[in-house]
Amino acid sequence: MTILALDLTSEFGSLAIRREGRTALEQSIESRTGFAHLVFPAAEKILSEAGLELSEIDCFAASTGPGAFTGLRVALASVKGLAEVMGKPAVGVSKLRAMANFGTGTQRIVLLDARRGDVYAAVYNERLVPIVEETVTKAEAWLSKLPRGTAYQLVTENLDWLQSVVKDTRFETTDSIQTPRNLAGAIAACAEADLRDGATGDASTLDANYVRRSDAELYWSDN
Repeated sequence: MTILALDLTSEFGSLAIRREGRTALEQSIESRTGFAHLVFPAAEKILSEAGLELSEIDCFAASTGPGAFTGLRVALASVKGLAEVMGKPAVGVSKLRAMANFGTGTQRIVLLDARRGDVYAAVYNERLVPIVEETVTKAEAWLSKLPRGTAYQLVTENLDWLQSVVKDTRFETTDSIQTPRNLAGAIAACAEADLRDGATGDASTLDANYVRRSDAELYWSDN
């Protein structure tokens, strides 16, 4: 299976080609002014460098969020359009789940800055199945409610930020992982797993997951 994946959840986006169960190629795409004018040239570039035609892509995938409103819309619209034109499946993947893909623990706490002192948070197991569903909350209160006696691993995109929000002493020695900026490869891996597990890849069902929809643009406007 060959997958083309997009992540445009922040100003630091990425595209990836996944082939035969591994990330064959991954490229960064950066913009503070939006991706609408960049995404298709970037897709053409990565396909060319991978030696692929668009017709050879078996599935298109994109992060559904949480993240920047405009970037999410551009990514999802692009993936849905390509999937519909080519008659191929399209899969959406949560950004928090893609981040959890970089973890190695059996219980992975994923924390992402949601602005205004809030965090996007969830707990995933090693199969990337959510143990605690995604939410937006205050880090300290949320962490205090997690079951004790479990060996957790913290996953975030910024370790310096993580240290500023995790105050619970029981997490002082918890293993922590900082994900890379490029998440498209992880999104492709999650999409492949979903299809293997029976996902239909129906492009019409794809939608953004802001977690906190009404404030999504406000909280990400400074990206």
